[in-house]
Amino acid sequence: MTDVTRDMYDQYQMPNYSPAKIIPVRGEGSRVWDQDDRCYIDFAGGIAVTALGHAHPEVVSTLKRQADSLWHLSNVFTNEPALELARKLCEATFAERVFFANSGGEANEAAFKLARRYAFDHYGEDKHEIISFNDSFHGRTLFTVSVGGQPKYTYGFGPLPSGITHLPFNDVNALENAVTDKTCTIVVEPIQGEGGVRSCSTTFLKTARELCDAHNALLVFDEVQCGMGRTGSLYAYEQFGVTPDILTTAKALGCGFPIGAMLARADVAASLVVGTHGSTYGGNPLACAVASKVLDLINTPEVLNGVATRRQRIEDGLNEINSHYPMFNEVRGRGLLIGWVLEETFKGRSRDVLNAALDEGLFILVAGPDVVRIAPSLIVPDADIDEALVRLDRAVKKVFETS
Repeated sequence: MTDVTRDMYDQYQMPNYSPAKIIPVRGEGSRVWDQDDRCYIDFAGGIAVTALGHAHPEVVSTLKRQADSLWHLSNVFTNEPALELARKLCEATFAERVFFANSGGEANEAAFKLARRYAFDHYGEDKHEIISFNDSFHGRTLFTVSVGGQPKYTYGFGPLPSGITHLPFNDVNALENAVTDKTCTIVVEPIQGEGGVRSCSTTFLKTARELCDAHNALLVFDEVQCGMGRTGSLYAYEQFGVTPDILTTAKALGCGFPIGAMLARADVAASLVVGTHGSTYGGNPLACAVASKVLDLINTPEVLNGVATRRQRIEDGLNEINSHYPMFNEVRGRGLLIGWVLEETFKGRSRDVLNAALDEGLFILVAGPDVVRIAPSLIVPDADIDEALVRLDRAVKKVFETS
C-alpha cells in the first residue's frame, strides 16, 4: 500500500481547506497521536464536537453493537434508535417534535425552511423576512451562508437568497427598529462561535422573544456549537431563561459521528407536511444510536456540573499566562466554549498562536483573526488541562517574543 502523506491532500482533494502538516491517526480521551506517534492534547474538540473525548468506550461499544444489526433504511421506514433519540430530546428540552439531519448546516437549512413555511401557511407569502446578525455563522449551504452574517462566505456565490436582514449583534435598539409584521423569524446563536465567542445578553434574547411574540414571528436558536452541555446546561437557552420556537443542534450530539437535529414545538412542526423536506441519511440507525448514548452520558449532573469547574481551571491558567506575556485583554464565552481575545497590539495574530501551540503539541482553534478559541472535551481530566496550559504558555511566549 502506498504511504499516505499530507501531500496527497494537495494532489487529490479540493483546495477549500488548508489542513495542518501533521496527520492525526489515533485518539483516546483528550489526547491524539499523529503518524509519527507524537502525542497532542486536544483543546479544540474537532470544533466543539468531541465533547466526550476520542473513542469513549461506551460510545464505541454502542456504535459496534448497532453496526452489527442495522445501518440504513430509507424514509419509507422509521427505526428504533431514531424514535428513542427523538423521545429523549423532547423529554430533555422544550421541544415536541424532532427532524434529523446529518450536520448543523442541514439542521439550520431545515429550520429556516420551516420558519418560512410556517409563516406562509398562517400569514401568507409576504411574511418571509429573516432577521440575522453580523458575524453569525449558520452553515455552508447557500441559504445558511446567506442567513449567516459573514460576507466572506458568500463572496462570489451570488445571486443569494433574498429577504434576509443582518443587524449588529446584541444591539437591542437595532432589533426593535427592524422587526415588522413581515418578519417571519429572528435567527440567533446564543453564543456566537465562529464570530468570536461572543455571548448574547439576556436582555437581547428576551427582547427577541418579545418581538417575535408581538409580530407572530418564530424565534430560532442555533445551538449547533454552544449546545449539548458546552455551557454547563444541556442547551444554552436554559441559562438565559428564554425559550425558542425552533432549536438546532449537531456537533457534540454525535461526538464525531455525523448527525444534526432540528427541534420545534408541535404546532410549528406541523407545517412540515409529508413531502416538504427530507434527508436520505437523516435519522439513520447508526447516527441515532450513537447520539442517544452521547445524550445519556452528557445529560447528567456529573458532566454538566463539571463544566464550570473545568472552565475555572482553564481560565485561571489563561490569566496566569497573560500575566507573564500580556497579549490578551479578555476571556469570554460560557462554559467550555472559551474565547481568548487579543489586545490591540497583537490583533490579527490568533493563527500565530494556533500554529505555535501545534508545534508545542496542543490543538486549539481560532474564532477570527483576533480570538483564540478553546473547546475541549467536557470531561477533560485535570492533568490534561494542566499539561495543555504548560504547552500553551510556551506557545504564547514564542509569539510574544517574536512581536
